[in-house]
Amino acid sequence: MKVLVTGSSGFIGHAVCHALLDRGDTVIGLDNHNAYYDVSLKEARRANLLVRNGFQDYLGGLEDTELVEQIFTEHQPERVINLAAQAGVRYSIDNPRAYTQSNLVGFTNILEACRHHQVSHLVYASSSSVYGANTEMPFSVDQPTNQPVSLYAATKKANELMAHAYSRLYETPMTGLRFFTVYGPWGRPDMAPFKFLRAILAGEPIDLYNHGDHSRDFTYIDDIVAGVLAVLDKPPTSTPPDCIHNIGRGEPVHIGNFIGLIERETGMTAQKNLLPMQMGDVKNTWADVLDLQGRVDYRPSTTVETGVNNFVRWYREFYQV
Repeated sequence: MKVLVTGSSGFIGHAVCHALLDRGDTVIGLDNHNAYYDVSLKEARRANLLVRNGFQDYLGGLEDTELVEQIFTEHQPERVINLAAQAGVRYSIDNPRAYTQSNLVGFTNILEACRHHQVSHLVYASSSSVYGANTEMPFSVDQPTNQPVSLYAATKKANELMAHAYSRLYETPMTGLRFFTVYGPWGRPDMAPFKFLRAILAGEPIDLYNHGDHSRDFTYIDDIVAGVLAVLDKPPTSTPPDCIHNIGRGEPVHIGNFIGLIERETGMTAQKNLLPMQMGDVKNTWADVLDLQGRVDYRPSTTVETGVNNFVRWYREFYQV
């Protein structure tokens, strides 16, 4: 197939592009390389992709209506994986306009392009953050998601509603994936696993909010990618053709245990700076993935021990630590 991947220089997008190319698909990438985190890491991911046959990309943002229309007109992608967004829960508290432009205006441009160019399936990134103040575990797609605790979460919930409306109006198959905490090689420097490892290796303290009493559904990148491709290949056939799934490992890990694995792999002890709960944060996440298993037989297979080992080895090699 010919597949457009937005956010192609991002953590998940980079891995998804490689997997699509590995199986023989043609991939068009789009990424704006914004400075939310280290641009050199995004450039390194892009460089990895540019040497692959079947890959071509564009530099720009989803909010650039003309660029999005140009890409769809020139390439006529059969399917689209929309992973581009302004990321970060805490960043959204101080920089709200970045989220409205990318996550709302930009997503509207993708929906309009899919509508007018007869795209056969749009898979788009939502987030576990839409569960907001929910405390019932595990998080199920049947639970209400009307209590966001950050603007980032609100924009992701808005994306789900927008996709549902377009799917109903224009019968374009769409699948939203609520990503839980993704980690692994080529990961995001703004996320906890990366921050923990960097601080431990540098001998610096780790900031642990809620005094370290958190758990997250840490999910290894390869398992995420396998789920994304399996969903891409199986558009929903419901009426309207619109689905939302959790995509995570389905097994929460306490933050202290996750740090312990990093300590074991590095042979170093973390210094911990215990802090109160941060605005916009949630205490625990845990994905119920039974519906995704039913649709595409999604079964994450990477243990946290193996995932942390792979991540630490990649980090040390990439940053020469």
